[in-house]
Amino acid sequence: MVKILAGKYKIPYLNLGTVPIDTDALKLVPEEKARRAGLAVVQKVGKNLQVAVKNPQKPETLAVLEELKQNRYNPNKLFLVSQYSLEKAWELYKSLPEDLGSISGEITVSEARLEHYRNLITTPESITPLINAVIYKSVTEVLELIIGGALKLNASDIHIEPLENKLRVRFRMDGVLYTSLLLPLAVHEAIVSRIKILTNMMLDEKRKPQDGRFSVRLNDKEIDFRVSTLPTQFGEKVAIRLLGGEKTIISLEGLGLNGRNLELVENILNRPYGLVLVTGPTGSGKSTTLYAMLQKLNTEGRNIISLEDPIEYKIEGINQSQVRPEIGYDFANGLRTILRQDPDIIMVGEIRDSKTANLAVHAALTGHLVLSTFHTNTAVGAISRLIDMGVDSYLLPSTLVLIISQRLTRTLCAESKNPVPLKSQLKEKIEKEVAKMPENIREKLKLPKEIYQSQPSALCPRGTKGRIGIFEVLEMTKNLENIILTNLNVSVITEEARRQGMITLREDGLIKVLEGKIGLEELNEVAGSL
Repeated sequence: MVKILAGKYKIPYLNLGTVPIDTDALKLVPEEKARRAGLAVVQKVGKNLQVAVKNPQKPETLAVLEELKQNRYNPNKLFLVSQYSLEKAWELYKSLPEDLGSISGEITVSEARLEHYRNLITTPESITPLINAVIYKSVTEVLELIIGGALKLNASDIHIEPLENKLRVRFRMDGVLYTSLLLPLAVHEAIVSRIKILTNMMLDEKRKPQDGRFSVRLNDKEIDFRVSTLPTQFGEKVAIRLLGGEKTIISLEGLGLNGRNLELVENILNRPYGLVLVTGPTGSGKSTTLYAMLQKLNTEGRNIISLEDPIEYKIEGINQSQVRPEIGYDFANGLRTILRQDPDIIMVGEIRDSKTANLAVHAALTGHLVLSTFHTNTAVGAISRLIDMGVDSYLLPSTLVLIISQRLTRTLCAESKNPVPLKSQLKEKIEKEVAKMPENIREKLKLPKEIYQSQPSALCPRGTKGRIGIFEVLEMTKNLENIILTNLNVSVITEEARRQGMITLREDGLIKVLEGKIGLEELNEVAGSL
């Protein structure tokens, strides 16, 4: 009957029992997907594939063939086979090594094992013996251990880096990278392949960078992972950013905003319209600050819409939209669409180009409160940067209401911080910095007898625990409006802002040093030293 159907479909008949099957070809499609589609990839010559199919017109079969083409394979030879032949081919999946995967992008990380490993891990060093027990048995379990360790240790990023004779795995914790594992280089390719499978990247493309993402559910929470690969001298480096999971939105006070800075932000959020910018380098907590603002603004009577890339926190009651530049849905096009959705408050994840900048300014001009992030080093620098991007300077005074520049600095561990007497040269140095602060700040500030520095302990192996923001907040005032319209000079704007009481990033950090929240060394890492 199959031979008769082969004549009807004009496809050669093949008995798989009479030909060898290439397991390297078979592994291109996972067993479950191959069974659903009724096919088996039996031979691979370069990019050309020979595929055995039961029904060449079945939608699932056509979908898998198209997927192979998208992954730069050429399934140019089809053979019609019987169900019996396919079953024989599928039996070979049992002999494939566990790390050989699929092109499906379907997640296979086990929630139960992930949670089990998280319970066993206490420090970065505790991962090593667990990895050694499974490293040559299951690449999936190795990856689960790495992910479980990152989640348990509250890492924000995982770096998998091939070196000349070993594979290094580092976690970024509290903004600093720490080497957590050193693995045999022999497992590098298998781990990268597994990650590519999870993210639906091209397995055979190793010469150029790729991006992808995957997610897992853990304890009824969705955890997203954003993945980037980079070709290096010794192989592909993988960087994984952890998103969502057990994170909770922090209040403005919890972020480190206090005093005048907190008062300014809260006052501005009560306005019905205007543009609020949060600036700083990548990883400085800008998005977290935006989410804290949205949480404060989130009421039933407001239509709040966000454009994000990616959506890092899910907030009930807010319409959150993920941009997809690859299909033309970028920040600029998304912002045009949002303006037709009757919004009260708009959050734009990032202003990256002149189109988005101008649209954001005009949205603020037409009666909307717009929140966004921007890449500049200082609050004042954002004004000239917007003009460089093509925004008309005369529009800024009436739209730009607040600029926040921020950095994240590691906080001292309360259980083990070490007191340092404030005297001699150290006291003199701090007194000089305090003397430069605005008068209204100096009047309230009293120098303590001692400050604190980080001290490693059993509870805090790195001497610090968590991070806090340091801020520079610039409010648009009548005087600043006149300066922007008549004499757009950064130094003149800075001088006026200082006269109005603005403190710099370092000054805000120094106040937190004197309060015992952070150490001077940690402040110097992000704000420089005198």
